[in-house]
Amino acid sequence: MKWLNRIYLNNFTFYVFIGILVCFVLAYIFPALYQATWLLLYIFAAFLVIDFLLLFASNQRFTGDRQTVEKFSNGDENAVTLKIENGYGFPVRLKVIDEIPFQFQVRDFQVIRKVPAGGHDAFEYFLRPRERGEYYFGKLNIYVSSPLRLVARRFIFGEGQLVPTYPSYQQLRKYDMMAFSNRLFDYGLKKIRRIGHTMEFEQIKEYVSGDDIRTINWKATAKKNQLMVNQFQDERSQSVYMVIDKGRVMKMPFNGLSLLDYAINATLVLSNIILKKQDKAGMFAFSRKVENRVAAERRSTQMQKVLETLYNIKTDFFESDFGRLYADVKKNITQRSLIILYTNFETLDGLKRQLPYLKGIAKSHMLVVVFFENVELEQLTNQKAANIQEIYDQVIAEKFAFEKRLIVNELRKYGIYSVLTKPESLTIDSINKYLEIKARGLL
Repeated sequence: MKWLNRIYLNNFTFYVFIGILVCFVLAYIFPALYQATWLLLYIFAAFLVIDFLLLFASNQRFTGDRQTVEKFSNGDENAVTLKIENGYGFPVRLKVIDEIPFQFQVRDFQVIRKVPAGGHDAFEYFLRPRERGEYYFGKLNIYVSSPLRLVARRFIFGEGQLVPTYPSYQQLRKYDMMAFSNRLFDYGLKKIRRIGHTMEFEQIKEYVSGDDIRTINWKATAKKNQLMVNQFQDERSQSVYMVIDKGRVMKMPFNGLSLLDYAINATLVLSNIILKKQDKAGMFAFSRKVENRVAAERRSTQMQKVLETLYNIKTDFFESDFGRLYADVKKNITQRSLIILYTNFETLDGLKRQLPYLKGIAKSHMLVVVFFENVELEQLTNQKAANIQEIYDQVIAEKFAFEKRLIVNELRKYGIYSVLTKPESLTIDSINKYLEIKARGLL
């Protein structure tokens, strides 16, 4: 009797049945309707039996399948494909209900499709995860109706499918060739004017229009009887560490993602760019203590290490201990390195409490502090005030925005580089700053 829980009556069936009941009621007033109503009921019952036999008596195969990527990309649109094969000898109408992971809070997912006899159908829908972790799909429920549309047969596929959500590897693919592309402006990258030259000599080549005349090699020119220039390349094998603050200040949400997740996505992409530039990429996170460490290396497995480490980073909602960060950097990073610190300061007083530790790090390393503009406050300042309360709110918002600029100036006074960015521009601005430092030979 397992087939009993696969039988469902469509709404159309209930409408017809209610119509027959109304006819029976009217038959008490108009007796001539009595026999016609009974005939209608018999016909309705006969169609129910026929519809039941069409769906359940046939041995034809009906299949459905849910196909997802191996892992979701956090903060991006991820495609989920549903494939259906109709083995019945007649066209069917489908109602597809997929049990989407609870993290999406989608409780009304439903798709209506029509599939011809013996035909196939495939369609996609997209999910945008907003946090890393494990996402469990439930059942793929497909309710199949014949052309009579009285009875539906339920098919169940794909129960208990797990898809992990990793930091945004879609961004990683998007910016993969950024370090070598000639169309960097398409991505929002700035053109950096090179000041001087790095010390790593690459080769002597023929002069072409646009080469710096200061690099002319006169001895080689005399031998070849044509202009020859020295070509230099960026210094390689420099260590770059990305440090992620996972304290409570990074839990602030923006467009569905936390600042922590924006920093994690940017770290993944920047790590790939660093390795493409032949530098050593490393990272770690901190709050009350320093953890999630990946030593700066240039091995082929480095990106996989970074990806797996970023997947496991979670905020602990405590205030971050910059003193412990300073002690750890001093102890474990002995070679001068570029340190890109992802954190957030809302006030100048908040910065000044941590400034002694940042200054200590900047004495031995090149430190870049990356923090965030408050986009909601910016929107508030751009609105036209309609009353005294809104004027007061705008003044407060402008004060906070001004403090962000003061933080940039305060860091600059002590030789600490900074990037003040919007969350959605974090990845591009981080890459810009790294490429600028490389181009200017500052490290």
